[in-house]
Amino acid sequence: MFRILFFLVIVLFTTSTYSQNEKKSFNVKYTTDKITIDGVLDYPAWDQAETLGQMQQYFPSDSIPAIQQTEIRMLYDDTNLYVSIKAYTEGSNFIIPSLKRDFRAGGNDNISLMFDTFNDGTNAFLFGTNPLGVQREALISGGGSDNSGFNTSWDIKWKGESKIYDGYYIAEMEIPLTSFKYNEGETKWRFNTYRFDMQTNETSTYAKIPQNQLIYSLAFMEDMVFELPLKKSKSLVALIPYINTIAQKNFENDESLSDFKFGGDAKLAIGNGMNLDITLNPDFSNVEVDDVVTNLTRFEIGLPEKRQFFIDNSDLFGNFGGRRDANPFFSRRIGIAKDTANNSIQNNILGGVRLSGKISNDWRLGFLNIQTDEDLANEIASNNNTMLVLQKKMFSRSNIGMFFVNRQSFKDYDFLEEDERYNRVVGIDYNLASADNIWTGKAYTHKSFEPNGKGKDFSSGLNLNYKSRFFNVTMDGIYIGEDFRSDLGFVRRTDIIKAVTGFERIFWPKSGKINSHSFNFFPVFTWVPGLDYKNTDYEIRSSWGAEFKNLSKLEARMVNNYTYLIDGFDPSNTDGGILLPSDLGYYYSNFEMEFNSDRRKVFSYRIQPSYGKFFNGEKLSINSELSLRFQPKVFLSLLIDYNNITLPEPYSSADLWLISPKVEITFSKSIFWSTLVQYSNQIDNLGLNSRLQWRFAPLSDLFIVYNDNYFVNSFEPKNRSINLKLSYWLNI
Repeated sequence: MFRILFFLVIVLFTTSTYSQNEKKSFNVKYTTDKITIDGVLDYPAWDQAETLGQMQQYFPSDSIPAIQQTEIRMLYDDTNLYVSIKAYTEGSNFIIPSLKRDFRAGGNDNISLMFDTFNDGTNAFLFGTNPLGVQREALISGGGSDNSGFNTSWDIKWKGESKIYDGYYIAEMEIPLTSFKYNEGETKWRFNTYRFDMQTNETSTYAKIPQNQLIYSLAFMEDMVFELPLKKSKSLVALIPYINTIAQKNFENDESLSDFKFGGDAKLAIGNGMNLDITLNPDFSNVEVDDVVTNLTRFEIGLPEKRQFFIDNSDLFGNFGGRRDANPFFSRRIGIAKDTANNSIQNNILGGVRLSGKISNDWRLGFLNIQTDEDLANEIASNNNTMLVLQKKMFSRSNIGMFFVNRQSFKDYDFLEEDERYNRVVGIDYNLASADNIWTGKAYTHKSFEPNGKGKDFSSGLNLNYKSRFFNVTMDGIYIGEDFRSDLGFVRRTDIIKAVTGFERIFWPKSGKINSHSFNFFPVFTWVPGLDYKNTDYEIRSSWGAEFKNLSKLEARMVNNYTYLIDGFDPSNTDGGILLPSDLGYYYSNFEMEFNSDRRKVFSYRIQPSYGKFFNGEKLSINSELSLRFQPKVFLSLLIDYNNITLPEPYSSADLWLISPKVEITFSKSIFWSTLVQYSNQIDNLGLNSRLQWRFAPLSDLFIVYNDNYFVNSFEPKNRSINLKLSYWLNI
């Protein structure tokens, strides 16, 4: 382990940097004037504020100043940070798909501001708006190195208004300093902003960012210098009580239930860097329903966390290990349990606490403790779920973290086996991120403990990525012992050694319709130590992809597979299917295409057909997503996923359909209605989720949520429910 860390340290110090040629900075003046947020810059204080320097183009080129410039000024007082934005445009033909908060930024007109308040290049707060003043906020973690570090589920109170003028639009923001975490007496934050202008198809940034890096990478930021040191932030205490009434019926058991629930959350700011979150009898009935996925693999599929209680500083808890294969903590596990028929069902959470954040410039702390309820009818034990994390910054943007995870039942249950009474995991991770983000990676080792535990209970891995303008190289190695177990984690399979290599060559044409294109070679091999290190799986992907200057994308892939089935498997994953025999290897290959159209258009689409061998048969797949907007009020989308699996007799052939239309109507910036229908004959379910939300005060909502589920073949009802939930955010 120490050799691995030493190697990574050497890599960190020997990489060349190209993140920024000239360091820029701007001053943020202190003001005592009262500023009203209305999208009209008629306050004298704005005339005294310094304007940020010239914006740089990020797309379609990253080597020239932005054509459509943006003027940004900032002021602050003892309680708020004020931002004014003047965004120049060719006209007023803006693309604004929705009035709903936390909109997706790509493919429409908007601007986002990122604040790295601890100057660590690892975590940042993002606030954004569009020409109609619709707000978005997000937390960025992991240095903004990949999409998993961008979380829009975070909510916080702040004000924003916009107005459209001839040739430009104005946006004003008032962000409470309590919305940030920072050191008392700080005089400098790192800052960047990025703007999408759809009329000229230009993306621009303040700090210059190479196109091969993500636009929200925290390696590329400039300094914002405060005129006076920041004072200690006022201790914020937010109470968020809720009441919920529900009426539901289970048609399979012919059971009806009416219930009334109440509970709530509390958020306490501890110092300028820590958050304490407390939840009592939480209710997540208003959370957006999970997307149904057609699963043609032998393994579980992980779904993203959307519950607000688990969002803040979620990277501190959830980024250990390999997220795809051996993540020791996966918050979606909490509140989910298996019933007597081995079905996953919702398990009540009684309450919990969560302490997380910065305890100094270099140290972060995380502690989580959640108690789940017992369900004797389904033989589910009450469990205490705990995680403790300590992370230290290393060098410019790297860190090392240690954790302890414990899932334990403190009560004796007749139905609980001895080896199910507790599970514990300890581990250490080193996360590498060079100053210019050319080199990123990870090295980790974890060990699990449980009653009657055995010796093969380790998980470890090494990952290293090189990203330059013309070449991307990936190397990844994973070992998961046969006895490694993490009840609160996401572990797809055990007893494996997995090796991943990837090579991509990128080309940047100087003219023509293509902005960039690349060739990619990505082989993945898996061996099983318990079978004398037999190579049981490989997947070799060879692809060519292009991004066009009109924002459309095209990719062609050839995928060669080998799978040795240790256990019998039905590739259709449907009930009653005949399993392919075990102890047999299958070679199969397929060809895939994918095209994404220009998202700026009123009608846009994505289509991904594939055809080829599938185990001992053939598979034809067509996956497509269509969207149509009647901006800014109505957005329609339709997902169609079709898989035709043809296997020789007597094995199971199948036509699998997943059809999912969605209607989103935003009556205003405070009233939203969405309806999602999901039809899947693989899981024999037709589900409908309709959600009406009225945001009657900042972050205070009234929800009416209707759910209905039917069997596909008989069209008989399964279960039905309607919820009315009221929550109120109160700052004290």
